[in-house]
Amino acid sequence: MLDASAGRRTAKAVGLALALGAALFGRPCAATQPGPADRAVAIAAEVAAEGSRTLLTLTLSRPVSATAFLMERPDRAVLELPEVNFQLGGEGTKRRAGVVSSFRCGLFAPGRSRIVMDLSAPALVTRVESREAGPAGASLLTVELTRTDRETFRRTAAADQADLTLTTGSLPAPQPGEDRRPLVAIDAGHGGVDPGATAPNGTLEKDVTFAFASVLRDRLAGDGRYRVLMIRDHDVFVPLEERVRRAREAGADLFLSIHADFIGSPQVSGATIYTGSDRATDHEAASVAERENAADQAGGLVRASAPGEVVDILQELTLRETRAFSHRFSGLLLRDLAPVMRFSAQPQREAGFKVLRTPDLPSVLIELGYLSNARDLEHLLSPEWRERTSAAMATAIDRFFSARVGARAPMSP
Repeated sequence: MLDASAGRRTAKAVGLALALGAALFGRPCAATQPGPADRAVAIAAEVAAEGSRTLLTLTLSRPVSATAFLMERPDRAVLELPEVNFQLGGEGTKRRAGVVSSFRCGLFAPGRSRIVMDLSAPALVTRVESREAGPAGASLLTVELTRTDRETFRRTAAADQADLTLTTGSLPAPQPGEDRRPLVAIDAGHGGVDPGATAPNGTLEKDVTFAFASVLRDRLAGDGRYRVLMIRDHDVFVPLEERVRRAREAGADLFLSIHADFIGSPQVSGATIYTGSDRATDHEAASVAERENAADQAGGLVRASAPGEVVDILQELTLRETRAFSHRFSGLLLRDLAPVMRFSAQPQREAGFKVLRTPDLPSVLIELGYLSNARDLEHLLSPEWRERTSAAMATAIDRFFSARVGARAPMSP
C-alpha cells in the first residue's frame, strides 16, 4: 500500500498475455495506431463500490509505473501510465460505481497514457497497489478512492496540481525554404484520452474526425498545390492551445478544425460552420463552444484562468482582417458543401472556440453532422461520403486562396 498523503502515488503491475488483449478489443479505450512494440496492453478495467470506497481495477500485460493524482473543477482522479495499448471492451468504459461517474483512457502524449475518472463526489486516492491474478503471470493494478470532504479534496488536488508539468509532443518549426505553397492546417478534433462525443452505437467523435481529416489531407496533398499539416497524425491527446501553436509555428495559412456534434434530440441534424467571436451567435453556438473548449479537462489538464487581454490598435486591425478572411472562407465552404451534405437550420454561426482565437490565422471549425442523428451518422461513417465532401471542401479551399488578396503563397508548387 502507498501513502495517500503524498499526492502522487506509484505502483507496479504485471498482467495477462498479449493474445488476450486482441480477443477483447473494444472501441472507447481501444488503441487505434501502432506504437512501441514493448507497450503494455490493458485488456480489462472494472469499477466497483465497497461502502465508502470505490475501486478501479486494471489488468495489464506487463509491469508499468502508475501515478495517481487529483484535479478539481471538474473533480477528477487521474492515473498516469507509460504508453499503453488499451484493448478494453466498449462496455468496460461505460461502467460507473461509487464516486466514479465515468472514465476514459487513451494516449495523452507520446510515451504517456492516462485514465481519467470523473468523480460525482470528493474523494482521495487512498491506495494504489498490484497483485498477481493467476498462474499465467497476470497482475491487477487497483486504484482505491475513498470519499472525503470538499476542503480536504481541494487541498489535496491543489498539492497534486502544483507537482504537475505539461509535456506534450511538439512539432519543430520548418526551416526556411523555397516551398511557398499555401500551408493548410487540419485539426482533427479530440484524440487519445479525450474521445469527444459518443454515438448511440459507440462510434467516437475522435475517430470520425480523424477519418475525415485523413481523407482531406490526402486530397489536398495529392494535387501538389498545398502543403498540409495534420495537427495530430494519430490517436493522441493534443491540448487546445498546443493545436493552435503547432499551426502558427509551422506558418499555416489556413486552420480548419474538424468535429462532429451530439445532442439529446435525435431528430436534429446537419452540419454547422463556426468562426471565432467574443460573442456567440446564439445559445446553441455558445453551448457547442463550451463543450469543445472542455477538451483539455477531458484529457486531465488544469483549467487555466483566462488572462486579461491587452490589445493595441495594430493587433485589433489584424484581428479584424483575419476574422474577415475567416468569414469569407466560411461562406465558400457553405457554398461548395451545400450540394453534397446537409446543413443545420442556421449553418453559419460564431462562438468563442479556443482554437479559433488566433489573431493572425484565418480559422474555421466545422461540425460535420450529429452523431446523435441516424442519417448523419450513416454519412459520417461512409467512405463515399467522406470522398465527396472532402472534394467539395478542397474546392472551397481553392477558391479561398485563388481570390485572397495578398496571400503570401502562390498556388503552384
